[in-house]
Amino acid sequence: MIVKNQTVISHFILRSLPIPPEYQHLFYALFLAMYLTTIMGNLIIISLILLDSHLHTPMYFFLSNLSFSDFCFASVTMPNLLKNMQRQIPSISYVACLTQMYFFICFATMESFLLMIMAYDRYVAICFPLHYTSIMSPRLCVCLVVLSWVINMLYSMLHTLLMARLSFCQDNMIQHFFCETSALLKLACSDAFINELLIFILGGPIVVIPFLLIFVSYVQIVCSILKVSSARVIHKVFSTCGSHLSVVSLFYGTIIGVYLCPSTNESTVKETVVAMMYTVVTPMLNPFIYSLRNRDIKDALIRVLCKKKICL
Repeated sequence: MIVKNQTVISHFILRSLPIPPEYQHLFYALFLAMYLTTIMGNLIIISLILLDSHLHTPMYFFLSNLSFSDFCFASVTMPNLLKNMQRQIPSISYVACLTQMYFFICFATMESFLLMIMAYDRYVAICFPLHYTSIMSPRLCVCLVVLSWVINMLYSMLHTLLMARLSFCQDNMIQHFFCETSALLKLACSDAFINELLIFILGGPIVVIPFLLIFVSYVQIVCSILKVSSARVIHKVFSTCGSHLSVVSLFYGTIIGVYLCPSTNESTVKETVVAMMYTVVTPMLNPFIYSLRNRDIKDALIRVLCKKKICL
């Protein structure tokens, strides 16, 4: 990027993690283990859903997309973080920074959309069980997922193109361990009003609206099950929705921690911990939440393993 009378920025320096040097190798091993666990966990969920015909239902179709999104979401930041932990000066090129920002926004917002779709799926399954098959048709499921991907890719592209038009001065120190949008905007020399306006007009609703729709779906679900006197039915409903509610709480809880809690100049450690929560911990825990609380996933794993033993 070339701007008159300004230094050309070819790379950015990322803020190092607040880790004492003597613990650097320990945390590197920890983050590497967490990343590998995230990759393996989500790949296992995706493989089970593809291989086991019993899981070829709308709920697990959406879950496979969520696992794919988690897999990609963790891969956006973690490889570069692990590489920079081995460097004296953690850095990232200008092009790689914008690319990282694009995919980070895309997969972060995609998670929100998928959780909303999964809440709608549970709402239809519990409130309209007799019409579930006709409402949640394969065509509708595919359309919902494809539309979500398209919207998020366009939204991410818009952010990236608007960021690319900005000029950056000599200060190329990003106050984060990855290319986060607001951290980049603070370094811009040119007017970033349009970027900030876009975040306010589109960024808020693209996260808040799915959350509100999830909330409304569960209000309807609770109202529906309160009309049922059977304790067995109520237990079954909560066991079905428990995994999804846990993932929703984990995902939106970290978002609230990042954007709604006031930050200060001394909050570097807090910001880093919260950022690690939604970039690494949440994608890592999601497969465990769904597998540990879901009998269908456990049964599918047993069936797939038994088939392999028979083949051998």
